[in-house]
Amino acid sequence: MTTTYTFYTSAKILKIVGVILMAAGLLGVLVAFAGYQVISPVYFGLGGIMAFCAGGLITIWQLRMQKPVAEQNNYTWQKDITARGITGWVIALVLTGFYILLYWFPNTLKGLVLAVEPLSRLLRHKPADQWFLYGTFYTLAVLVMGVHALLKYRNNRYHIIRTISVMFFQLGFAFLLPALLLLFNKPEFYFSYFWPLKYDYLFPGTVSYLVQDGAAMGTFMVFWGAILSFIATPVLTYFYGKRWYCSWVCGCGGLAETAGDPYRHLSDKSRSAWRWEVAIIYPVFGFIILTTLLLWLNSWSEGRILGSLSQGFSATYGFFIGAIFSGVVGVGFYPILGNRVWCRFGCPMAAYLGLLQKHLSRFRITTNGGQCISCGNCSTYCEMGIDVRWYAQQGQPVIRASCVGCGICAHVCPRGVLKLENGPTENRYAASVLINRNDVDFLS
Repeated sequence: MTTTYTFYTSAKILKIVGVILMAAGLLGVLVAFAGYQVISPVYFGLGGIMAFCAGGLITIWQLRMQKPVAEQNNYTWQKDITARGITGWVIALVLTGFYILLYWFPNTLKGLVLAVEPLSRLLRHKPADQWFLYGTFYTLAVLVMGVHALLKYRNNRYHIIRTISVMFFQLGFAFLLPALLLLFNKPEFYFSYFWPLKYDYLFPGTVSYLVQDGAAMGTFMVFWGAILSFIATPVLTYFYGKRWYCSWVCGCGGLAETAGDPYRHLSDKSRSAWRWEVAIIYPVFGFIILTTLLLWLNSWSEGRILGSLSQGFSATYGFFIGAIFSGVVGVGFYPILGNRVWCRFGCPMAAYLGLLQKHLSRFRITTNGGQCISCGNCSTYCEMGIDVRWYAQQGQPVIRASCVGCGICAHVCPRGVLKLENGPTENRYAASVLINRNDVDFLS
């Protein structure tokens, strides 16, 4: 009895400490945001960020470790923050507002930019700007909520390795490495992003910037981007499906699988949503292909033919897709529409990988229909809005262009019906054999 009481008291104290640190950190960030001309934005802003992250980690540890593995998703639809309640809407408005300020009113974030100035000077030997601030927030979100995912799925080796992978690529390849390149006066480059997701990496202007003065590093960057886009991507997708990138490497997917994980059940599972998905994502992919081709044709003609048209296409894509869709909507709407809105409806890389996965891949999720009890957990927690239960009931393999292979459907299945596999391409669509009641003699 004493041991139980002591544990309960310790857990309560930890929860209080975590909440206090998060509240103090949030207050410090708000003070730095609004009062940087009066107080030190570094002490309040950077200190506040650190305190908020520390409090978040304590709270996550206390909340997740006190729950058994089987109860990690309990009350998801009853909590205000994860069921489109007032708290969820407030978070969505804050995230959306931040992206609007980031893209179109960056001067309003000056206090927070100054807060991360020491970190920028340390890593890059350059003043901080709104994009370094964004990268810092983004990386911290992946790391802190990555711990949340590690504790939530702590009994599953696949998810532990997958989560560590996205944390590693975000911290190393998307945050530290680009900063170190600037430190050594090299072009800033994100090695975990490439065309068509990082759409401008194969634009003539970007290629010229990277290879200027015959720089060996810049030439390697262009070579890396081209090889990853046109050779490595088809090969890796053939063997592993789009999961090798969307759930293991990509920063967008990394944020979705960590910070967005509590909202994965909010994805729209309706047939109309699937129709919108097909109607939007493939035109977006086609648009970036056309834009890239127009820019190269314009560069070869030395700007005499397609100058205004190609630049207009590029600006249009950057504004509507690069800013509004991938940022404001893609992340800001996590608490309302789920964590994969951008990946599902707008990402050209997802469209490219999806076509390869659908028609030229060994990857599939096999189902054992005879074991399915139609509980619906798999469909509920599919972040891409796939009705996995329907496939399971029919004993059919899940082979969908939109599937990112996160594996959560298999994780939440209580009967072991689903299995992620890389099998032969022959008979890839063959269903598992179901037991027919006429084949069973119950009286014998």
